[in-house]
Amino acid sequence: MKREELRIVFMGTPAFAVESLQALVENGYNVVGVITAPDKPAGRGYKLQPSAVKSYALSAGVPILQPEKLKDEGFLNELRQLKADLQVVVAFRMLPEVVWNMPPRGTFNLHASLLPQYRGAAPINWALINGEKETGVTTFFLSHEIDTGEIIFQERVPIGEDMDAGTLHDSLMTLGAKLVLKTVDAVIDGTVRSLPQSELEATITELKPAPKIHRESCRINWESPVEEIRNLVRGLAPYPAAWTEFEVRGEKLNFRIFETRAIREAHGLTPGQVVTDNKTTLRVAAQDGFIEILDLQLSGKKRMKTGDFLNGFSF
Repeated sequence: MKREELRIVFMGTPAFAVESLQALVENGYNVVGVITAPDKPAGRGYKLQPSAVKSYALSAGVPILQPEKLKDEGFLNELRQLKADLQVVVAFRMLPEVVWNMPPRGTFNLHASLLPQYRGAAPINWALINGEKETGVTTFFLSHEIDTGEIIFQERVPIGEDMDAGTLHDSLMTLGAKLVLKTVDAVIDGTVRSLPQSELEATITELKPAPKIHRESCRINWESPVEEIRNLVRGLAPYPAAWTEFEVRGEKLNFRIFETRAIREAHGLTPGQVVTDNKTTLRVAAQDGFIEILDLQLSGKKRMKTGDFLNGFSF
């Protein structure tokens, strides 16, 4: 079978998925339809905004479906009419079996971790928060339990010391698009050999999950070690961002923290105590040293480098 003959339906919503969709379209694969989230209100005036995937699909002239409910019979009929041989899923919601089991060549997903590690909604964030030195991308066939299907391919990537969630996201997005093409080619050639995740689980001491990030899990605990705090900050930057409260002149103010430096240094200060010259340096006492804040945002204000911030704000 040629790549032009394999009918592909692509499912995805955010910018992370656009890279894979664009790679398929621009390399001549036969994408016959795109499934993405309904338009949502955003910005000033809460005007309806299309997803990043929809915006690209419109520019590429690919038919689009935006179901509210994936089990809706009207949507399922429209999906059947696309007569997909294969479905490709990148950063989309959980699919019911009636959807993922529809095409004869199956449905595969791109996940931003080395499965079976970091199953869940936020694998990029949690790999950084946990201080991992390596991560990657995985393609796998969908099955009943989320992120547990048989693995097709994996690609590894080192995590640099200065990487945050934004830079790691972009790196995995590009690597993932290449892996999607490799996986589709294997489906076309009939050379796919998938591996049950249970075989890998048997070699792993601890399975680490990647649940959805909630506001309270973004709060900095200053009683933690400095490296743990630094990893939390970079694992949540630039979004949703780690946050903390500082009391300034009797008022509690909320700050989002985007970049820090860990300083291991003995001290007798209370964790959370601010040390600053009110000019260029802002440090906070932690369990085993100080966290130097390099980039922050006071609630309601713009994000700024610390020196610029202290130029107009005094602790």
